[in-house]
Amino acid sequence: MSEAKNHGYGMTDSQPEQPSHAEQAKTLVAQHQIGTLSTLSRKISGWPFGSVMPYSLNADGNPIFLLSSMAMHTQNLKQDSRASLLVMEAKAIEDPLANGRVTLMGQVKPVPLDNLAEIRGRYLECHPESTFWVDFKDFSFYQMTVADLYFVGGFGRMDWVTGANYHKVEADPLIDVTADIIQHMNDDHVNAMILIAKHNNHSDETDKITSAKMTAVDRLGFHLQLISKEDLRGIRINFPQPVADANSVRKVLVEMVREARAALTQLAPSVET
Repeated sequence: MSEAKNHGYGMTDSQPEQPSHAEQAKTLVAQHQIGTLSTLSRKISGWPFGSVMPYSLNADGNPIFLLSSMAMHTQNLKQDSRASLLVMEAKAIEDPLANGRVTLMGQVKPVPLDNLAEIRGRYLECHPESTFWVDFKDFSFYQMTVADLYFVGGFGRMDWVTGANYHKVEADPLIDVTADIIQHMNDDHVNAMILIAKHNNHSDETDKITSAKMTAVDRLGFHLQLISKEDLRGIRINFPQPVADANSVRKVLVEMVREARAALTQLAPSVET
């Protein structure tokens, strides 16, 4: 299975570059701690059986589960270790199909004893409430070894990703501050985003923008949802250089607003940064 070029929102090769689908998938999975685990039913042969499932990740990004031997999904896995884990982006938007999601597929088997201490520590860090039952005799740690996955980043952005590509990439460096950046920009800097959009996307449509909303941000750039009286559409704008933390994002955005103001003063002479 190959990973296609990923330019989002139906973009072509001339459009702004984005992190690879493998990197976006790993970032999404790392941002969350719960998904839907589907196993093959032992009771009704051949049918998928879905379970809400907390998880953590090992160093390679493979999901780790704490399972009870009495649970139906555990009994299913003992008969057939093949499973999938669906992880969905948690965004409060009107259309859930516009959210990113990943379906990881692989075999789920008990964690080897030599890795147990590290796995236990990682899992309890994500799910401290599990301290109350982690030592019960019927509970054990299981690991999904990701073989392949299917990534959907929203409308027009989707593809298969191999397990090898997923394992070799790192999650986006902004993973811990993405939500804060997006909230700050949407709460305090709508005019600045409109100005950047007009400067970076010259067209009749951008001249009609009445509002803008940041919907995603990564080390290479960000997505904006642009609103006008006629329609609502999304665009991708890249940073002039990659960023690695919240402070560098702030500096780059200030530069972009200044550049846009200098070029388009007649459009928005009083935009605050």
